[in-house]
Amino acid sequence: MELRQIRYFVGVSEAGSLLKASARLHIAQPALGQQIAALEHDVGARLFDRSSRGVTLTDAGKAFLEHAKVLLADVERARAAVRESSRVPMGDVAIGLPTTVALIATVPILQACRDQLPQVHVRIVDGYSGFLREWLVSGRLDLALLFGDQGDTSLAKQALLEDRLAFVSSPQGPTAPRKMALSALSRWPLVLPGRDHGLRRIIDEACEPEGVKLNVVAEIESLPSVKRAVEAGLGNTILPLGAVAEEVAAGRLCASTIDSASMSRRVVCATSVTRPRTVAGTAVIRVVGDVVRRMVDDGSWPARWLGGKPA
Repeated sequence: MELRQIRYFVGVSEAGSLLKASARLHIAQPALGQQIAALEHDVGARLFDRSSRGVTLTDAGKAFLEHAKVLLADVERARAAVRESSRVPMGDVAIGLPTTVALIATVPILQACRDQLPQVHVRIVDGYSGFLREWLVSGRLDLALLFGDQGDTSLAKQALLEDRLAFVSSPQGPTAPRKMALSALSRWPLVLPGRDHGLRRIIDEACEPEGVKLNVVAEIESLPSVKRAVEAGLGNTILPLGAVAEEVAAGRLCASTIDSASMSRRVVCATSVTRPRTVAGTAVIRVVGDVVRRMVDDGSWPARWLGGKPA
């Protein structure tokens, strides 16, 4: 298996035909077909279904494509590491942020990276924390902010902060107490993300040992939509205080403290232990740590700081 064959394979899969791919890759169509056939022989499976309309990936081809993209990305990272070894940080860095963290930290992180690392191209991926972990391990992300510092043989983690969850309501609805017992949550209609969402799991795991049965009137996966539903008076919700700080300051939402140590989450900076860092990736990790620490210090991310800068 040769690296160029993998590049040709990805090029054909993106183009959808050998003819289009040959023009994009600057290789004659017969030669391109021979390289793809040699790759299929090497992996022992047919990667494309061929027809008069072009080519489509087989199931084996779809599986191979995921690995091929990671392999090509790793090759580019290796080249970038060599280029950067004696120069300022430059290149691409992908950061994974859970949605509730993205609501708080996306703009400050991007601004700091642009100011301090002008030759680094930052890509922020917003998603479920479980997906972010998988993408981090597979190499699609260079770092991610995740929840929980439990041991993980695939990841290196640096605890950053402890984030408390708050009861969030509309100022037009019934007035909630400023401090609320966990058991009192059962008396309020709630709009929450689905049970597979990391935030929902934290909430359910805090309530279950205490026998608290939540009155979930609707499940919405999009957290911005959850906030809009609460603003419209369709229910209440539970979110990190930082995720609603802007709306609370503007008087569009109200937030109450939940009197339970379990209604919290630990935010960590995670990297893969099997993939070497680039100079750019290491620089971005340091910037992210500085940004989060500054946000905790100035109160824009209401939380308790736990550690130093990520290593």
